[in-house]
Amino acid sequence: MTDQPVSPNPVDPQKAALNKRLETTAWGLFLVMLGVTLFFKDLLPDGLTSIGVGLIMLGLNAARYFNKIRMSGFTTVLGILSVIGGVVQLLGVKNLEGAFLLIILGAFLLLKPWFDQRKLFGKAEQS
Repeated sequence: MTDQPVSPNPVDPQKAALNKRLETTAWGLFLVMLGVTLFFKDLLPDGLTSIGVGLIMLGLNAARYFNKIRMSGFTTVLGILSVIGGVVQLLGVKNLEGAFLLIILGAFLLLKPWFDQRKLFGKAEQS
């Protein structure tokens, strides 16, 4: 008789498959946006690409949330940073990305216990 350890959070194959489709869709949107950005780089204002990347990351995590799949804390924080950085660039402010990075990361650390209590972030397949 072999005793195999029981995982505290078993993998749900349906959620794992859905998460994979969501991630693939986000990557597709990112690559299309990157191609359009490179094609029209002289016509697009500074910051628009950063906002687009942030919205894709936040959209991916919103889709996970509404499908009861755990969100990625990493891409959520990066998405927020990207949107804020892009808006700041659109407003013409330069060299403040570091300050916003520190503010957002600090706020995330302060809110982390709240996120952990609600189990919002973690491995998507183990929801």
